[in-house]
Amino acid sequence: MIDAPRILTALVATTTLAFAEDKPKHPIGYQDTPVIPGTKWHVHDGERPQPTVVTPGEKLGDAPSDAIVLFDGKDLSKWRNAKGEDAKWKVENGYAEVAPRTGDIFTKDEFGPDFQLHLEFATPNPPSGDSQGRGNSGCFLFGKYEIQILDSYQNPTYADGGATAIYGYMPPRVNASRPPGQWQTYDILAEGPRFEDGKLEKPLVVTVLHNGVVTQNHTALIGETPHKQVGTYHAHPEKGPLKLQDHGNPMRFRNIWIREIHMPGADEIGEGPKIGK
Repeated sequence: MIDAPRILTALVATTTLAFAEDKPKHPIGYQDTPVIPGTKWHVHDGERPQPTVVTPGEKLGDAPSDAIVLFDGKDLSKWRNAKGEDAKWKVENGYAEVAPRTGDIFTKDEFGPDFQLHLEFATPNPPSGDSQGRGNSGCFLFGKYEIQILDSYQNPTYADGGATAIYGYMPPRVNASRPPGQWQTYDILAEGPRFEDGKLEKPLVVTVLHNGVVTQNHTALIGETPHKQVGTYHAHPEKGPLKLQDHGNPMRFRNIWIREIHMPGADEIGEGPKIGK
């Protein structure tokens, strides 16, 4: 016969013990240390708020618990074409493949001003064409600023048009491309541009990792990324869509997610003083 009261008592005791173990057994930190300049917090302050817990993805590249999943390999319901209609790219075997000449696709939602973006892509294998005609696409932040996607594996092209180049402006620091057909990763940290009364107050700044290798390190853009022209800024809202480009090549994409990054103020976890301010 099951002794329900005894089982309930045991469960309560176990839960209480687990909760108690979560609490520190002794006071943490100090209140008698100097105050960190530019904040209200002491060095090693035990009262300083703890970081929010985010559970990482199960395996490398998977979306963490606070990410917005934009493509999970099942459908393109979170994407549209330039006319606002359903995206026409093909979805099969856990990836989306560009259906050439069906057009670029955009996220239905808008993101910003600051975010972390992860995407994975594979260029066609066997490769076809060369330079800009081989495995070409692009990831446009805010729909305007292109981080170039290209098959740059043993494929010379102009330096500001290779994989992870800020198109038409800044070449990548290194070429970290994998061979055609292999899955590759882009991890992009973006600090969006700020405008005040239609004038630029702060440029877009991006950091890009290609297959885990830093290729753009806190690079400030001079403007948008047009073809064969010098880019300039045009005022726009702090949030915008992401765009993936149809450049005529059957590129494949999977595992796309984004995290909007909250920049805390000194009244929360407390940033340090602004250097040079």
